[in-house]
This record gives sequence, C-alpha cells and structure tokens, in this order.
Amino acid sequence: MADNNEPVFQIQRVYMKEASLEQPNSPAILLEQEQPSVDIQLGVEAQQAADGMYEVAVSATVTTKIKDKTVFLVEVKQAGIFEIRNVPQDQLQAIMGIACPQIVYPYLRANVSDLVTRAGFPPVHLAEINFQAMYEQQQQQQQAGQPDGEPARIVTSV
Repeated sequence: MADNNEPVFQIQRVYMKEASLEQPNSPAILLEQEQPSVDIQLGVEAQQAADGMYEVAVSATVTTKIKDKTVFLVEVKQAGIFEIRNVPQDQLQAIMGIACPQIVYPYLRANVSDLVTRAGFPPVHLAEINFQAMYEQQQQQQQAGQPDGEPARIVTSV
C-alpha cells in the first residue's frame, strides 16, 4: 500500500459471527393454529480490530410467540472487517455507523431467512433499514446524556 493521505475504505471480509435457533416449546406449539406475533430487534456494534481495520457487526433477534409461549427464537450476528484509513474521526464514526452496516445487512437478512426456513417455518423477511436515521438517532441519544455503551436498537412487531 502506498503511503499517502488518500482516504481508504475497503471491505476485507463479510462473515456470519454467530447464529442460534431455539424451539423451546416444540413439538406441541407446532400444532397450534393461531397466528404468532413476531418481534424483531436489530443492533449495530463497531470496534477496532487492528490499525486501520474495524469490525462492524449487525445483529438480529427474532422472537415469535403464540400467546406467552415461544414458537422460535433466532439470533444472528453478521459482521464485516473494513479497512478505513485517513478519514477524520467524525467521518470514521459515520462510516462505521452507516456505510458498513448497509453493506453487512443484506447478508444478515439472507441468513435469518435461511435459518428460519431450514427450521421448517415460513421465512422471516427483515425490512430494509435506514442506517443513517438509526445512526442519527443514536447520536442524539448520546448528546442527550444517555449511555453510549449500548448498541442502537430498532424494535418492530409484525
């Protein structure tokens, strides 16, 4: 790599970091005819992995229930390693909070859908996410004095 001050942004790798599926009330819950409720939580985490290298992970937790019993619980964390150099700190945070999650998220969506389908259920299709709005909301929360150690969360119910 040439030693200059040109900004660098490159994807090094995208990978599934974690995946789990639980069906704690099977097989009895599978005989229920009622439509389950679906709760989806999303989070974004970023950390430095090495000099100029950053890991950005997007996680999804999908919980489906009939009344108070869990039908299935799926947790997937999809991550990417990005080389980011020669950018100002405020831009670095925005890149890791907006651009990187936008790259990783389609892989997360596909893996959640695949895992749910392989478990014998209709696929769960995660909606498109506006990571810029999510990042801006997190920035506002931090400026309002809320703790910044928590990953941003979006909770939706279907």
